Amino acid sequence: MESKVKDKESLLRRLMEAGGEPVSGQMLADEAGVSRTAVWKWVRELEEDGFTVRSVRKKGYVLEASPDRLTPALIRKHLKDDPFVSEIIHFESVESTMPIAHREAQSGAPDGTVIVAEEQTAGRGRLARPWTSAAGKGIWMSIILKPDIPPHRAPQFTLIAAVSICRAIRELADVEARIKWPNDLLIGGRKVTGILTELQADPDRVQAIIIGTGINVNQEPEDFPEELADIATSIRMESGQPLDRAALAAAVLRNLGYYSRLYLEEGFAPIKFLWEENSDTIGRRVNAVMVRETVTGTAVGITEDGVLEIRTEDGSIRGIYSADIEPAE
Repeated sequence: MESKVKDKESLLRRLMEAGGEPVSGQMLADEAGVSRTAVWKWVRELEEDGFTVRSVRKKGYVLEASPDRLTPALIRKHLKDDPFVSEIIHFESVESTMPIAHREAQSGAPDGTVIVAEEQTAGRGRLARPWTSAAGKGIWMSIILKPDIPPHRAPQFTLIAAVSICRAIRELADVEARIKWPNDLLIGGRKVTGILTELQADPDRVQAIIIGTGINVNQEPEDFPEELADIATSIRMESGQPLDRAALAAAVLRNLGYYSRLYLEEGFAPIKFLWEENSDTIGRRVNAVMVRETVTGTAVGITEDGVLEIRTEDGSIRGIYSADIEPAE
């Protein structure tokens, strides 16, 4: 089905759908109800964004090359007709996609709304820790979900997101990401992704779950500040190849839609199995560092609520709700 041209983004989708064939400027103007000059201005804006659009005399416009960007049209090109994503809102640079997603959710944005940015200047992770979000290098994205569930089940969506991103990375980059409880993904023991889940809720039901994720995609070693050099990595650094960020964003969203539906239809058991299968924490001897104490033992699994279970030295099982997990000596 051809896109209806109404702005720069829909023009881009229309040119992509043409598959390299020229599309008449007059036809585009007629579809949009604007002048050919307005269409020409949209084409110039696409070129300023890094797209290569060739004008073929008496035939029209041809899209010849696309940059590595996270525009809605490029993400939807890879999503195809997947029903999970309702709307994609794209920014060049923001402080963080999370507060924007919260405002959109409160204003009635539908389930499956995605906020994505080329750069974050004040990205944050768990416990308000800063997250380096360089321009054009990663995926900085927040997704609004509105499942009909009670609030106590919302933390399970952090685990659903982790499984989804693991699968997406494996599909596109053929490298294995592992999940570090509660919200990090590692490749080769170094952090490649962080997940932040926040909630808008009434006492008895969820209004919206906001899943924020930062994925290091195409960074090279010099892109990380010195203090992160030994603990952060990117998919490019691990695979040896640059990756199409729009294709990976689409794969994350497609998997998130699939596993969210699976969870809502079949419960947490299949997600729990997949999470533990991809875990970098389960089976390891760890320190769970909390505000008032540190628990040492072997991580043996997670509960139905996503609580980490640690078998301590005396054989008892401790449930860990929130902690920093470190390797034990």
